[in-house]
Amino acid sequence: MPTGATGLATPYLTLAAILFCIGLYGALSKKNAVIVLLSIELMLNSVNLNLVAFSKYGVKPGLTGQMFSLFNITVAAAEAAVGIAILIALYRNKGTTDVNEMDSMKR
Repeated sequence: MPTGATGLATPYLTLAAILFCIGLYGALSKKNAVIVLLSIELMLNSVNLNLVAFSKYGVKPGLTGQMFSLFNITVAAAEAAVGIAILIALYRNKGTTDVNEMDSMKR
């Protein structure tokens, strides 16, 4: 079993990599815009997990990773609000949440 800071952070980094891959798969393969937004949120949360793990188990432990993670959560919340607002407006105009149908902002 590995020892040291790298060995302690390995499960967190592995979980974050798995979450990021699941989010990437969902963002690239799904056609529903809501699922794409949720996949992007999953990818952002995996980045937050990496930030906190590196902040706790990195070379110089501190609060920097947690601060970046809180900032990232704030940006993700704003992104979700704007994305859902755009999605609702496009659904009213197009009548679908299919990503392939949303190629322009015209009616």
